[in-house]
Amino acid sequence: MNNQGLTRQNEQGKVQQIMANNNTIHPEREYKQKTAWVYLFNLIFYFIPLWFMKEDLLRVGVSLLLLIPFLYSYFWAYKSSSAKGIYPIGLMLLTASVAAPFTSGAISFFSFAAFFIGFFYSLRTAALSFIVISAWLWALDYLVGYQGYYFPLYGMLIVFIVGVFGVIEHNSERFRRQQRQSKDEIASLATALERERIARDLHDIMGHNLSSIALKAQLAEKLVETGNLALAQEHLSQLANIARESLSQIRQTVSDYKHKGLADTLQQLTERLREQSIEVQVSGSLPNMPSLIASQLGLMLTELVNNTIKHGNATQCLWQFETTNEQLTINFSDNAATKEIIEGNGLKGIRERVELLSGEFNYETTNGYRFMISLPITTSEINDEQVTPNKDVN
Repeated sequence: MNNQGLTRQNEQGKVQQIMANNNTIHPEREYKQKTAWVYLFNLIFYFIPLWFMKEDLLRVGVSLLLLIPFLYSYFWAYKSSSAKGIYPIGLMLLTASVAAPFTSGAISFFSFAAFFIGFFYSLRTAALSFIVISAWLWALDYLVGYQGYYFPLYGMLIVFIVGVFGVIEHNSERFRRQQRQSKDEIASLATALERERIARDLHDIMGHNLSSIALKAQLAEKLVETGNLALAQEHLSQLANIARESLSQIRQTVSDYKHKGLADTLQQLTERLREQSIEVQVSGSLPNMPSLIASQLGLMLTELVNNTIKHGNATQCLWQFETTNEQLTINFSDNAATKEIIEGNGLKGIRERVELLSGEFNYETTNGYRFMISLPITTSEINDEQVTPNKDVN
């Protein structure tokens, strides 16, 4: 396959990845969908009137049956987008209108509809909708024949208040979406800058050396043609030295790119936890250490964080680092509800890496999960430039 074909294939792959990301429900949105039932406690205002007319079994029975289409439309609205939100909202308003002749608690249904209207649509559309709903409440009051005007007056008040909460939540959601977009743009810009830095470094490292290699090779070729083999051999020897030096510099540069540093790794892992709404606190400090230990330790800590995000339900995490008697001890604990640990490839991999470094790995499941890594480090390797403790809990 030629270069154009590879480029086209890569671009298609990127497009498919972007489409997949756009079709994926954001974890925050998914969490809200799972906890949608919590807000149904507001239905208490629907059940209160039913208690006072419990002797009228027909009205109570019909009112309870109308909860079925309401609950269906409620959870449907939570899963809908603004483009399709009109359908569950319409069903919700229809159910509320049908319930009005049987119970004044139908006001509660109207308030839920007002919230989703405020959440899905613009402020102008929401305000006009609230006015229309208010007018409809007055019409229902006239048609049903409620005594006094408490039904439309209380209904209007609740619709406007709950609708405003919907508008506020809409603006908060938009702000969070903009933050996520900004973060993605910053990450993309950082990636582009890193690529430019790598290209610049390689140019600076290899540009002069490759020019010297080309020049030495041309000189050696001309010297061989003229029969000056001794001087040609000298230039070939210099050419070999330049090539070896270039290879060494490239290896060193690639090694630096691969090893980002344990402090950076820890910072990125902490940010990942906080993005999942997990409070993180860092206690103690990390010493400088050989690249082998630092890289292996970075992989271990990454696996622990992955397990916490994937399998746990923690809301708080604590990193503790301590270096005493030529021994580095790391404790990673959280407050997740514990269950029996069955070691999979992740924990087995951590144990194997620790054993490779002549260390120890243990864990406890009392009052949350606690993982302990202990590694030997000689005194000459310890240098407390270290990780600055972040004692602020976000």
